[in-house]
Amino acid sequence: MGGCGIEQVEWGHGEADRMTVGRTSGGSRWVPYAFLLPGIALFSVFFAWPAMMAIRLSFYEYNVVSPARFVGLDNFRRLLTDDRFHLALGNSALYLVGMIPFAVIIPIWLAVLVNQKVRGIRAFRAMYYLPAITSMVAVGVAWRYLFHQQGVLNWALIETGIIDKPIQYLLSDDWALPALVLVEGWKMVGFFMMIYLAGLQSIPAEIFEAAKVDGANSARRMWHVTIPLLLPYTTVTLTLGMLDALRVFESVYVMTRGGPQDSTISLGYLAWSTAFERYQLGYASAIGLVMLVLMVGLAVLNQRITRER
Repeated sequence: MGGCGIEQVEWGHGEADRMTVGRTSGGSRWVPYAFLLPGIALFSVFFAWPAMMAIRLSFYEYNVVSPARFVGLDNFRRLLTDDRFHLALGNSALYLVGMIPFAVIIPIWLAVLVNQKVRGIRAFRAMYYLPAITSMVAVGVAWRYLFHQQGVLNWALIETGIIDKPIQYLLSDDWALPALVLVEGWKMVGFFMMIYLAGLQSIPAEIFEAAKVDGANSARRMWHVTIPLLLPYTTVTLTLGMLDALRVFESVYVMTRGGPQDSTISLGYLAWSTAFERYQLGYASAIGLVMLVLMVGLAVLNQRITRER
């Protein structure tokens, strides 16, 4: 009888513990969602809802003053015959091509350089990363003075004998777009460098030591070991560089306003100009939707190609 009593008491405690655990696990199941709720709310209010409204607005003609009028696919048909859109699309493609060295070649070289264990290397890394966290407005104003006809760049080139007379970079059809690509690339190269640096520091040192034992010099180790192992990071930097090239806006707004003669206009600036200078919000939303499709398509294509590699 005593033994049975003990067993009943022990069984009773076990059942109570299981009930307590069940209540605790059931209550804690919603704790992660409670922490995510503020972020989800902000994402919904400031991104998801405006994006849905912009997609809806792309099928309307709306100029703020008059009520919105449904036009179906007319805004997208207009894109096919809009010379300004074609020019912005071509310029964005040039921005994209120009960003490739700043997203792949230069940051990999810099990452290898700052991965050395030498004195003062942290200050060197911070110096290269500083432009990435600097406002593009401040960067654009500073570079606009550098590109001025009486700026430091022209002075240095004339003093070294490279050019004979000052060049008006931001007022030239030939120089304005390369100048903006240089500014965008200079600003982002430090950010891409840090991504590659993280990749380099994740590669085991034994791999490089084995390559040295096999007789591979530094160039062969770079080409056959470092670059292939950094391919996943290249996917990230290329994707970010492509997205930045398609939506470039601040540098164009601050430095050229799309000029001269729309030679530097990008898709991002065209969407803004159409919406807030011409007040054609429906057509601007159609441009934005095309930008979104291009961004997603390029990101998927880039990931698929690098995954096969």
